[in-house]
Amino acid sequence: MSASSTQATKHRGKLRGKVVVITGASAGVGRATALLFARRGAKIGLIARGEDALKVAQHEIEVAGGTALVCAADVADAAALDAAAERIEQQLGPIDVWINNAMVTVFAPVADIAPEEFRRVTETTYLGGVYGTMAALKRMRPRDRGVIVQVSSALAYRSIPLQSAYCGAKHALMGFLDSLRCELIHDKSAIHLTAVHMPALNTPQFGWARNKMPHRPQPVPPIYQPEIAAQAIWFAATHRRRAVSVGSSTWLALLGQWLSPALMDRYLGHSAVEGQQTSEPDAGNRVDNLDIPVANEHATHGAFGARAHRRSPALWVEMHRDSLLLGTLAAGVAAIFTWQHCRRHVQPRFRWH
Repeated sequence: MSASSTQATKHRGKLRGKVVVITGASAGVGRATALLFARRGAKIGLIARGEDALKVAQHEIEVAGGTALVCAADVADAAALDAAAERIEQQLGPIDVWINNAMVTVFAPVADIAPEEFRRVTETTYLGGVYGTMAALKRMRPRDRGVIVQVSSALAYRSIPLQSAYCGAKHALMGFLDSLRCELIHDKSAIHLTAVHMPALNTPQFGWARNKMPHRPQPVPPIYQPEIAAQAIWFAATHRRRAVSVGSSTWLALLGQWLSPALMDRYLGHSAVEGQQTSEPDAGNRVDNLDIPVANEHATHGAFGARAHRRSPALWVEMHRDSLLLGTLAAGVAAIFTWQHCRRHVQPRFRWH
């Protein structure tokens, strides 16, 4: 067995028998992540609002040979989330990894979003992450161990039109995490805090998110399958990285915001309103999940599978960053050494007189 495959096997078994909690686990990224972690031996605590959908995810995990516990709770309810964490510890054991993934959004211009809609997106997407982190820390601090993964987005650093409530919540989460990270360092805590910044993903959210635009919403290409997101979350949970960026589009968004936010404003202002809508009209009478979970069966994938990538070379580079940097450094040193050696020992073929 090669060194690389041995290392991969080592990390695959790193959470075997450990307890992993995932919010927003009934569909999309949360469901794909739950299945991946379960297949690699972790015991999964599933949290979301819809109990029926969670039971479907639980069955999927059990068919794959894993163990899962259903805890229906709204992440916007701090007491309910804390009670779910307590039940998971009582039935599965001490929580080793907590993954904040739950979110909701509204596709609409700011002028068309009601105050209660801003509140609901903020309570779920921002405060849900805060409350989940608090529930995890309450149990991890006495043991001084554990990992908290915040599923974030490129939109946490580079906002786009039509999703002001969601972008604001994601920006707020990064401020919260940075502050908490400093506190953990001050306390010399061994608890690790990390964020995974996602690109556009083929999840069901575009089919049940609240939409006030004339056409149905869509992710902005390039689009990736949720299994790519799950792989990145696994990597973040098993490596001590401050953050993991997924996909080339995430890299470009972060780079563009760093180099010229004004240019990004103009580019997105001209392209991202139409870019987030399909050509299919939206009659505005479909059920959305902003206030209550949708009743139909949840799924891992959305409606954009034909356009979604199953692999991400950029994620591979991100995951192998340290080895690539070390290899590049070694190659550079070898090149300099070879050049100096040639200068000293290779005699010129011609001489000028």
